[in-house]
Amino acid sequence: MFHTQSDVVFIKGLKVEAVIGVFDWERAITQPLLIDIALETDISAAALSDDVSDALSYKEVCDDVSEWCKEIQAKLLEHLAGQISDKLFAKYDCQKITLSIAKPTAITQADAVGVQITRYAPASSNEPVTTDADDSQADDA
Repeated sequence: MFHTQSDVVFIKGLKVEAVIGVFDWERAITQPLLIDIALETDISAAALSDDVSDALSYKEVCDDVSEWCKEIQAKLLEHLAGQISDKLFAKYDCQKITLSIAKPTAITQADAVGVQITRYAPASSNEPVTTDADDSQADDA
């Protein structure tokens, strides 16, 4: 019997002060970021055991993401989002990440502006990599 399951650990509205932006004045200050994260992961072990050691720690994720935002000092939210998702996949057992980063003070006429990305865990090194034969010919067109 085919069975699908989708469990999500989420963080909503994580507030981080970080250097972000392309302008010189933005590089000299910190700005507030609001971050939402959804990590698709298997929570069945924690659900059965009721033991925190079997759970993905949202506290640890919050601490890590906050630190990474401060360390990376990205110019673009797009770059920051990509870097954070890569680091989350490297450290945590999750299959899919949806991440949004908002700059609430960037545009005075808007509550916030930002980016949202969805990424899937990289294929394991044991899985064969397939390529589309048409891709090699696309550059010739």
